[in-house]
Amino acid sequence: MSQQQQAPAPPYRPYRQVRAATPHSRAVSCVRFSPCGRLLATASLDGTVALLSPSSLAAIATLRGHADGVSDISWSTDSFYLCSASDDRTLRIWDVRPVLAGLNPGSGGGGGGAQPADPNADRCIRVLKGHTNFVFSANFNPQTNSTVASGGFDCTVRIWDVKSGRCVRAIDAHSEPVTSVHFIRDGSIIVSGSHDGTCKIWDAGTGSCLKTVIDEKKPAVSFSMFSPNGKFILVAALDDTLKLCNFASGKFLKMYSGHVNRKYCLQSAFSVTNGKYIVSGSEDNCVYIWDLQGKNILQKLEGHTDTVISVSCHPTENKIVSGGLDNDRTVRLWLQDG
Repeated sequence: MSQQQQAPAPPYRPYRQVRAATPHSRAVSCVRFSPCGRLLATASLDGTVALLSPSSLAAIATLRGHADGVSDISWSTDSFYLCSASDDRTLRIWDVRPVLAGLNPGSGGGGGGAQPADPNADRCIRVLKGHTNFVFSANFNPQTNSTVASGGFDCTVRIWDVKSGRCVRAIDAHSEPVTSVHFIRDGSIIVSGSHDGTCKIWDAGTGSCLKTVIDEKKPAVSFSMFSPNGKFILVAALDDTLKLCNFASGKFLKMYSGHVNRKYCLQSAFSVTNGKYIVSGSEDNCVYIWDLQGKNILQKLEGHTDTVISVSCHPTENKIVSGGLDNDRTVRLWLQDG
């Protein structure tokens, strides 16, 4: 076994809570560090998206405009734009560049630097209309700011041209609500999961179905995403399991369990800044961290007082952020010691 020959992994360094904030008046639905690491975006059933400091959790800006709750948010790779998916049946594209520019007031060349951005300015540049029911998932193509994929309760996966605001593909993808859409890192294919129990791979250009990775009626697939290297798909199902699948072969390689997931679409994440972990929220109000290879639970983070619906791992620092549902409403920041 090659694993035995590898150097032993360094001892696990535990995470501890360093901050908590309540940027929303309703449940937090999604938390996402920006790819540049300089902002944290959070979404809520209160219909807003908040931009927070990723270190202090201080509020920097609030993005208002949706007429109903927001379920998902996605950053463009350059961190300039944010896409939000809402129960109001629309997606919104927000231009975050002025907020980024205002993060370091006084650091400009001699001219006094940028001023902090107006926290309440209307940053929406596009409203994407076409879904006929709640929009539940959104994802920027990692290769271009001009393409977004979305999934919704109308059972479609849609591909949008951000510049024109047009829906360029509407795919009748599933027989029940679509719970997740996610591009592979080269932007060529999309994985979708659905309450119908299937997980499918789509050609991002043509919209054709290339493969059905899971074809079960039960349990519902509540979340799916490609791994950072594009070789695997992480699939969550409403039977308290997370599975790692080799999508080329369709074989399941690993299963992660111990958390509780029967009701909600919990957004999990890969942590790759120090060791390789799988991180997920849970309906027992905890955040779970598993060793990706060993499948064992490394840590269970306690503090939230309701289901932890979403987690995000910082792109360069050993930080995790988590968000809780209505009886909690907090965003919590966890730091690895050391």
